[in-house]
Amino acid sequence: MRLLHTSDWHLGRSLHGVDLIDHQAAYLDHLVDVVRAEQVDAVVVAGDVYDRAIPPVEAVTLLSETLARLAEHTTVVVTSGNHDSATRLGFGSALMRDRVRLRTRVAGLAEPVVLPDDEGDVLVYGIPYLDPDFARVELADGPEPLARSHQAVAAAAMRRIRDDLAGRQGPARPRSVVAAHAFVIGGAPTDSERDIRVGGVDQVPAGVFAGADYVALGHLHGPQTVSGVDGTVLRYSGSPLAYSFSEQHHTKSTVLVDLSGGQVRTSLVAAPVPRRLADVTGTLEELLGAAGEPHTDAWTRVTVTDTHRPEDLYRRVKQRFPHALVVHHRAAQSAQSSRAAAVTSAHDPLDVAADFLAHVTGHGPTPAEADVLRRAYEDVAAMERSA
Repeated sequence: MRLLHTSDWHLGRSLHGVDLIDHQAAYLDHLVDVVRAEQVDAVVVAGDVYDRAIPPVEAVTLLSETLARLAEHTTVVVTSGNHDSATRLGFGSALMRDRVRLRTRVAGLAEPVVLPDDEGDVLVYGIPYLDPDFARVELADGPEPLARSHQAVAAAAMRRIRDDLAGRQGPARPRSVVAAHAFVIGGAPTDSERDIRVGGVDQVPAGVFAGADYVALGHLHGPQTVSGVDGTVLRYSGSPLAYSFSEQHHTKSTVLVDLSGGQVRTSLVAAPVPRRLADVTGTLEELLGAAGEPHTDAWTRVTVTDTHRPEDLYRRVKQRFPHALVVHHRAAQSAQSSRAAAVTSAHDPLDVAADFLAHVTGHGPTPAEADVLRRAYEDVAAMERSA
């Protein structure tokens, strides 16, 4: 039994204003080719299929065409992520052909897709992204909701899955795969994942997923394994394209999972690279000379360090680096002496707010003020996720 694990397609996303839909289509062409070449029994997509709740028409069309092409060769199991609208992504799931299985409803997370195999069935459970503010009610066993945390709702979901597994034991032990969209402790994030904190915590312990043979994770954009559970392999496939400069050193890939012979073996299939990303720093003279030569065809973030801003800076940089996405001037001396720093998506929004409060008032927030800031931020983030 061979599976292909992928996630975080983010169809419809752009990179500093560059439309990536053609590059995303090239990756999906590659995915179909891998399915054919490797004779894959199922493709598991662990969430964030779209980049936003209401995706552009081109993204919807690309997904529709891709699912149809994949279904000609294999079974496809798709779950929703925190960027997706579970309702919109799951629309029409009851009408889908048998080989396209959308798992976007919390109520159906313990209903596996059964993949028959000579060595015994493989059960694929799809856990959609579980927003604790909603899932804690739906996953509660009694009238009281679960604790307001990612750990509580993920643990409740896995209890239901383990209960279903326990009822399916027969002559041959069924092997189990769980697709989940979550930030598991031990994973390394990048700048481009949306913050999913609730109650100040965004992570789930790896031990929550004990009992499964393989956990196909989505959410973090770097391909990586996560340790901490004996007998269970947890892996992030990562995103197929780099969606921020913090991902420039990733080797983007798809995970080929072999469940034969009672073991779980994984290997990575490299994804096509449309254009590499690079940070380029130096004086304008250096960048126009030999130092800039290796990066003229890359998507670049250019930092010019001349003491004074060079004349006609942007035009001269773009002439040298036609694919430059970010151009800024930061004098070397002032950069070393100044304590001020640019606020980017890599900064914790709550830390930024606390620093601003300290700058204005002379002291940071009290515990009560920090709690108000945290709740306000989480409420706004929750509204964005449910849009």
